[in-house]
Amino acid sequence: MTSRSRSLRLGRVEIICLTDGLIRVDAEEMFGPAPRRLWSQAHPPDAQNRVPLALHSFLLRLPDTVALIDTGVGEALDPRYAKAYSFRREKSLMAGLAEAGCRPGDVDLVVNTHLHFDHCGWNTARTSAGGLSPAFPRARYVVQKGEWEAALRPKGPDKPSYRPLGLRPLAAAGVLNLIEGGREIAAGVAVVPLPGHTARHQGVIVSSPAGAFMASGDAIPTAAHAGLEASMSFDLDPTTAFATRRELLERAAAGDWVLGFGHDPLHPFGRVRRHGRGFAAVYV
Repeated sequence: MTSRSRSLRLGRVEIICLTDGLIRVDAEEMFGPAPRRLWSQAHPPDAQNRVPLALHSFLLRLPDTVALIDTGVGEALDPRYAKAYSFRREKSLMAGLAEAGCRPGDVDLVVNTHLHFDHCGWNTARTSAGGLSPAFPRARYVVQKGEWEAALRPKGPDKPSYRPLGLRPLAAAGVLNLIEGGREIAAGVAVVPLPGHTARHQGVIVSSPAGAFMASGDAIPTAAHAGLEASMSFDLDPTTAFATRRELLERAAAGDWVLGFGHDPLHPFGRVRRHGRGFAAVYV
């Protein structure tokens, strides 16, 4: 299920969901105190009360730009992390890109919603000499300046989620585009601050006459989170994360956006609809 490429088209924009594997995390950490009935049907826990999470990336093909949003865990996940999260992979992100007819040198932009290890692993790849270099040699790597600084000098409860050794070669190669706040980064493509999961988390919105698509990163990691009045224990600032999610859902419902859910193993795309006093995702 998680190795299959899935895509949609908004006018001249093609969006392809690619997956770098699957991990398992504790259900209560992922869905917080939300009632089990609201998420367990879509995400049934195993005997250890863990739910599967896909590691999605979104390939955007626009008339003038090829962009990749988030890059999975990379070619060699730390064995400690692989064991702790029961990591499984049938097909890597790079294999999925090749199947989609995209070579690493075709990518113009790599945008990281944030720099936790499961969202930036393929930013770099091993060279024949054993070192690390940018995996997408022509691309500009777009990340929030504050997120980059946090990832290079991690501390506090967020520290285990960052792997700075895999990021430093980007600075040495001169491919970083460190930004602050929201801005357009290519024609029809903009980044939007979505703080809470990390202090400088961002989303990516693609606008076209046929509609809008947003990759929301871990602001709304699965379709089930659209209907939950709760935050994840993984959120660095749960109060801010909750407010960010609510505002994003308001805007997505009003604008009829398609959202990309970065960790939903069954439904990577959905639209948001009002449901009573809250919201619910309608799968695309």
